[in-house]
Amino acid sequence: MYLIEVKRNGKYIYDGAVALAVQVYAQKNLFLGEDMVFPYLTKPLVQVGRYQNAREEANLEYMKEHGINLVRRDTGGGTIYLDMGGVNFCFVSDNTDVSADINFDRMYEPAIQILKELGLKNVEKSGRNDLHVDGRKVSGGAMNVVNGRTYSGYSLLLDVDEEKMEKSLKPNKKKMESKGIKSVRKRVISLREYLDEEYKNLSSIEFCELMILKIFNAADRSEIKTYELTDKDWAGIDKLMAEKYSSWDWTFGKSPRFKYSKDGRFSIGTLDITLDVDSGIVQHAKIYGDFFGSREIRDVEKVLDGVRLKEEDLLEALSSIDLQKYLGSITKEEIVNLILE
Repeated sequence: MYLIEVKRNGKYIYDGAVALAVQVYAQKNLFLGEDMVFPYLTKPLVQVGRYQNAREEANLEYMKEHGINLVRRDTGGGTIYLDMGGVNFCFVSDNTDVSADINFDRMYEPAIQILKELGLKNVEKSGRNDLHVDGRKVSGGAMNVVNGRTYSGYSLLLDVDEEKMEKSLKPNKKKMESKGIKSVRKRVISLREYLDEEYKNLSSIEFCELMILKIFNAADRSEIKTYELTDKDWAGIDKLMAEKYSSWDWTFGKSPRFKYSKDGRFSIGTLDITLDVDSGIVQHAKIYGDFFGSREIRDVEKVLDGVRLKEEDLLEALSSIDLQKYLGSITKEEIVNLILE
């Protein structure tokens, strides 16, 4: 088994999007003859599942105000908030069993044993892909099987910023109600408080290092086989970042078709905008309200049709029409802020 860290020119990169690109690059390009383990920590980040609607799952306005990035991963599952208070591990392994399928029990088994050794005596897998202690979540996992290789991973919630986590996410209310939980914060708990005394004061970096040694059953780093990413590897990773994980088309354009409405009160009166969106592109727009205008509002609706649900694109589209004639004294910035809030 090989350890692969998110290091470039000897320096760690604390960017979860780059870590994701490293893992996917390795899954498709690195064949070392053994399993690969990727530990990483990240600055604040919201990660949406492959099949999720990013705008419905994440509070983009709050994230923008607080410098929290958004990335879409390649695996399914739900939206998660990550920061330097979480320790994350991903694994890539060749799948010799042709009948193998998504198996979270197998993925979590070593982690459960390690966490029990560290003090989490009551940790157990709960539901489809979580680890719980006393009924509250301390880890969430994701997995897929592609071209005979299993790609899996989990996040260990050492002591994440609960306020930022709660305000960054817009959890599915039906899912929360079905579990009898009123908020994200009440659903999760820091695993630090369950650690044995000798581990309670470890930093995230120290805890990550401890987990690495435990996963490899090693006394120190000298016993661990490590693969260092080459310049050629980083060229491929940079390409993945540019074409995928940093691109609007992947992050938002992969969202499923959805319909939503936003309304607000302005000096012109009330404004209610309903959009049909598919692959991040407005298919049909409808504008309602008690405003006064001298032209047919359908003209404004038409300029929005076919536009990406992206701030620059929406502003450009609305710049092509004299809004005052249709809506009165409202700016294109106010309309776009209403749409994207």
